[in-house]
Amino acid sequence: MSSFTGTGRLVRLAIRRDRIQLPLWILGTALFVPIVVASVRDRFPTDADRIEILRSAVASPALLVLRMAPTGASEGAMIMFSLLTYAAVLAGFMSTLAVVRHTRQNEETGRSEMVGATVVGRHAGLTAALIVVAGANIVLGGLVALALIGYDQPVAGSVGAGAGIAGAGLVFAGIAAIAAQIAQTSRAANGIAAAVVGVAYVLRGLGDALGQVQPDGYTVVSAWPTWLSPIGWVTEMRQYEGDRWWVLLLPLVTVVASVAVAFALTARRDVGMGMIQPRPGPAQATPALLSPLGLAWRLQRGTLFGWGVAMVVYGVAVGSLSQTVEDALGDNQGSVDTINKLAGGSNVDLMDAFFAAMMAIYGAMAAAYVVQALMRPRAEESSGAAEAVLATGTGRLTWLASHVAVAVGGAVLLLVLAGASTGLVAGLTGSDVGGNLVDLTGAALVQLPATLTLAGFAIAAFGLLPRLSVGLAWAAFTVSLIVGQLGELLGLPQAVRDISPFTHVPAVPAASATALPLIALTAVALALGAAGLALFRRRDIAL
Repeated sequence: MSSFTGTGRLVRLAIRRDRIQLPLWILGTALFVPIVVASVRDRFPTDADRIEILRSAVASPALLVLRMAPTGASEGAMIMFSLLTYAAVLAGFMSTLAVVRHTRQNEETGRSEMVGATVVGRHAGLTAALIVVAGANIVLGGLVALALIGYDQPVAGSVGAGAGIAGAGLVFAGIAAIAAQIAQTSRAANGIAAAVVGVAYVLRGLGDALGQVQPDGYTVVSAWPTWLSPIGWVTEMRQYEGDRWWVLLLPLVTVVASVAVAFALTARRDVGMGMIQPRPGPAQATPALLSPLGLAWRLQRGTLFGWGVAMVVYGVAVGSLSQTVEDALGDNQGSVDTINKLAGGSNVDLMDAFFAAMMAIYGAMAAAYVVQALMRPRAEESSGAAEAVLATGTGRLTWLASHVAVAVGGAVLLLVLAGASTGLVAGLTGSDVGGNLVDLTGAALVQLPATLTLAGFAIAAFGLLPRLSVGLAWAAFTVSLIVGQLGELLGLPQAVRDISPFTHVPAVPAASATALPLIALTAVALALGAAGLALFRRRDIAL
């Protein structure tokens, strides 16, 4: 028997398990192509229109961090400017979640040990996971390329866009394969892989923001940090503006190297164990662990601490940029219009619009934390830990409600930290520390109802479809983020934008905090959460 015996059967098993999740990821990502193409053609039909908005973008480093460095004013290049980095990030998350699900999660739940007792080679599980994820990325890249070609874009650039997105997904799949060998839990492995995706996005954004503006005034040559990022490699292919195919060598070499490292680590560890062992706990548990709420806090506190640090750092950065934004961009109408669109389309004071746009980002970050925190009950259930807890005197509703309470309380804390750090630093760099502190903390908390709506959806998905809940919750977050936060910039129809709870949140401080949409969102969140609790109470434990 070789180390790869049984790979084919495990591939079929993985496809059977992912028959819903992977198609949703692929189709959901590919569908952004027609949306973006329609938006570009409607809003920027001529080269002059595209050059005007790109010059405004070049003058706003924050927008380059969100998008990418512009490479040209053709229709295809404008589509890439609006789409490429987001598609690469989605491909990365699709790949990392799938690889961990079919490797480390199988070991954590005992599936790998059961399968390994049959005629299956040591490397078969990892190989099957990588084959399935590679196929998913190839299909995604192919659909993106075909969609672009169908909209009369040049074939070379379209194929380059699809190949670049698929390449980014494969790079992150290889990184997730290594993370699955290092970490001993699927949660830790997913955390490592997600952190790498986040760092890659930040490096690409930093390199693009620090890039050199060309004499034409609307294209940028990225700085060196972009070349350290797999997402940056996608943008540096310069689709429709030179089509640098040689850049694909970078993801190819990285994939080969990372997969080789993952296989080497697989051969050096025991099944179920990670290369890094978790720290042993104290000899005696604290009294807080005697309650379900204390246990939920113990399981969730590390995640909350990490998000809290990120929110404070981001808040300090935004607060310190406030005076710079007003001084540097106040006379640039294009930049003012862009910030207004990020703030929901309000034509108001530049600083109010800037802070409103930043509050929307804080809301998205808090929502990401809530979704991650509310997926912890599913991890506990699939690993069997929840069954052990529920075998005691702890009731189902008490157990799940404890995790919900920690997640919701954590979201409130994160928004307070973000708003307070922004207001404090903005006040210190300008004036009126107390006023900024109170106003911006309140503005951040206005985002809470939208965050709670996604929390309610995650709870409902966990109660109704536990095995699909992780994919559904993250898909809802992704759609809400892109449609709600970037819908105005992308020119999406209002009916489409209304799908996102973020669309209905008042753009405070650029607009007044009206009570009706906040009450409505909170009511929807409570209804979804109550439905999820009731469904969980009635269903069987799903491993």
